[in-house]
Amino acid sequence: MSLRQRRILIGVTGGIAAYKVCELVRRLRDLEAEVRVVMTEGATHFVTPTTFQALSGQPVRVSLWDEQGEAAMGHIELARWAERVLIAPASADTIARLAHGFADDLLSTVVLATAAPVYVAPAMNQQMWASLAVQANVGTLRVRGMGVLGPADGDQACGDIGSGRMLEPHELRDILVASFGDQPLRGRRVVVSAGPTYEDIDPVRFIGNRSSGRMGFAVAAAARDAGAEVTLVAGPVLLPTPPGVHRVDVRSARQMHEAVLRAVRDADIYIGAAAVGDYRPAEVSEHKLKKSGGAPLHLELTENPDIIASLAAGADRPYLVGFAAETRDLASYAGEKLRRKGIDMIAANEVGSGKGFEVADNALHLYWPGGDETLPEMPKTELARRLVARLAERFLSGTGTAS
Repeated sequence: MSLRQRRILIGVTGGIAAYKVCELVRRLRDLEAEVRVVMTEGATHFVTPTTFQALSGQPVRVSLWDEQGEAAMGHIELARWAERVLIAPASADTIARLAHGFADDLLSTVVLATAAPVYVAPAMNQQMWASLAVQANVGTLRVRGMGVLGPADGDQACGDIGSGRMLEPHELRDILVASFGDQPLRGRRVVVSAGPTYEDIDPVRFIGNRSSGRMGFAVAAAARDAGAEVTLVAGPVLLPTPPGVHRVDVRSARQMHEAVLRAVRDADIYIGAAAVGDYRPAEVSEHKLKKSGGAPLHLELTENPDIIASLAAGADRPYLVGFAAETRDLASYAGEKLRRKGIDMIAANEVGSGKGFEVADNALHLYWPGGDETLPEMPKTELARRLVARLAERFLSGTGTAS
């Protein structure tokens, strides 16, 4: 992993998370990146410019009215120099100013003047992050093509717990590294579903499956690294959201169906990696069911909606990638599912006896109309990258489309 001679501009704004950016700059320099730092006046109350100058090996700019820096139109020079711009931490004030196109300090002026991809790493109190104003401003930045990285959940400096923590330096570093790689899906929108679904029987019991969600979360991260804007519709799993991915949490198959239908309205690709329950109880008991003296309990089940089949039936559908988890006759079942549902690609894997679910490694066999490919057993993160690379190739070539 190297960033040799890559030019990265870091914008530091006023927030306690500014101290973490010192480590980020060091990590980027360890990868041989050229790093320059622009600070807002507020940021200097948390970390001194001298610190960033020592870590980056470059002068630090703070003021738009720096006579020496602006003698040669320094803000334009910085904007042209940068290959990537990352604002970390991105305060609520900075996000608002960027959303409204302000240019009354050095950092906001550079952002308006640059043609480089711009990323923001929000950091603020969890209630501030949840406010309608901040969410509207963040939505504006996303629409304009800025990458919004995080925030993460956890303990905050103010004592609150919730969403609003800046991503960790190594996470931001990895995203920047990935942004310089081959990104065949840049500018595309991808929706991924992941994890199990739970169908309630009564207030304390449910029908579910053993899916951990690891494969789907790895696919979401791989699609992000391929340059896509990713929405992850996640069933009930205890996994952290991949940085830079928008997450929607659901519980049941019907909730997942509704969330996916909303998310794919403007998506280019849908990857159905979730282990969606085929059936749900016809009725959910209002109270906990009790034993009845040894008499058997009869549970009537009804079929859940088929998410990928309903998408395939649409007139203006995205490129569709399904998953098939089978215990036997993998090729037969996967091929039949590909034809019956009319989708573009299917990723099939064997489950059971230590395979597929609840393990770190997996293997896939990809099928598409007229072809197939085996991806041997490997860590799910690497397997996801191989899968996304293959589907991106076929999507962009326009081959194998079932519509």
